[in-house]
Amino acid sequence: MAKFLHISDIHLGFDRYDSKARTLDFFYALKDVLEKYAIAQQVDFVIIGGDLFEHRNIKPAILNHAQVCLQLLQAANIPVLAIEGNHDNAPYGTKSSWLRYLSDWGLLKLLEPGDVNSGEPFYSPWDEARQRGGYIDLDCGVRVLGSSWYGAAAPRAIEQIAAAMGELPKAKGPSILLFHHGLEGQIARYSGALRYSEVLPLKKAGVNYLALGHIHKNYSEDDWIFNPGSIEANNVEESQFERGAYLVEIDQKGKIKAELKTDYRQRPIVRLQQKLRSQDAIESVEAGAIALIQKAIKSKKIIPDQKPIVELRITGTVGFDRLELDTRQLQKQLQELCNALIFLLRYDVEEDGYISHISEEASRLEVEQEVFVDLLSANSRYKKQAEILAHGLTDLKTRQMDGESEENLYALVENILAPDS
Repeated sequence: MAKFLHISDIHLGFDRYDSKARTLDFFYALKDVLEKYAIAQQVDFVIIGGDLFEHRNIKPAILNHAQVCLQLLQAANIPVLAIEGNHDNAPYGTKSSWLRYLSDWGLLKLLEPGDVNSGEPFYSPWDEARQRGGYIDLDCGVRVLGSSWYGAAAPRAIEQIAAAMGELPKAKGPSILLFHHGLEGQIARYSGALRYSEVLPLKKAGVNYLALGHIHKNYSEDDWIFNPGSIEANNVEESQFERGAYLVEIDQKGKIKAELKTDYRQRPIVRLQQKLRSQDAIESVEAGAIALIQKAIKSKKIIPDQKPIVELRITGTVGFDRLELDTRQLQKQLQELCNALIFLLRYDVEEDGYISHISEEASRLEVEQEVFVDLLSANSRYKKQAEILAHGLTDLKTRQMDGESEENLYALVENILAPDS
């Protein structure tokens, strides 16, 4: 029985939101996962299914984050087997990546297929002296095979991998393939995902555990395809996904017991929504947002001491110029209220030019009055005086129908529009 940890999509160096503390979250999450579920559990090896880094070009501090974590495993004599994902493969115009650098220094083993166009075999056994190879047979009796980032060419690559596996010496135990790609139907708006039928050749070729990466949501299929998801959420939308690290036991016949581990250091993310109605005044919008945050704190959905990431999405219809709400000031006030590391205020409302709600019992005069108020309220120039001006227009209409002279009517209009009227 072999035990291993399967992680993927770590994204060290994540720098969205321009927050140093948020960048460090990804380092702390990885370090905690490795200490709790690799070192403390005394696993035989760790596999990384791609995207160790957020960027292909990284800063020295981010390289140091990776080295610190990998050195912990090195000190515990736990080998690390990895492949490159689309985020951390070699930058354009170069032949080497930062994973290759870490592999050359012995901190991990980067499993890469050979260049068949140059006459190399697709899969060569791992050569410790050269720090090169496409697969490795571990002392615990497990064979681990690598792959590259293929993008849209993944279906063709699967056929090539399956054929190459058939040419290898027979494995003494179960086989694991690292493959950075996603399955169809797991998340929306993901083009190029693989159909289940397209990965089946790998099972027929002898893959007992298909270790995926790329999609940041945890999922598994038929007890042989496993995707742990990202260690940390890369955006607030991903907070709805379950994600973590797989702690796996696999016996010599390929029987698998995989547990998703999620109890490790992660930044709390809270998403709230405020729905507006067209009759809400600006003051009530601001008061409502404050009340919503206070309620979340009281219910402990938001714990200020944890410095969470908070998103407040304000939607609906407003009866005022949407730009009149000082969202920057409101965001600052709310962030201070809940002590959020990052506070995202999403202000996505529509303006309603017709804000009155007239009862069925209203008289004709009342209906006309409210129509005038609505029309005037839709104009930013007249909005603040809508009620007064509406009475003036009603008076103007009545006098015109009574046959009052045009001279008097024009005088009334001038009086209505006068600044001090």
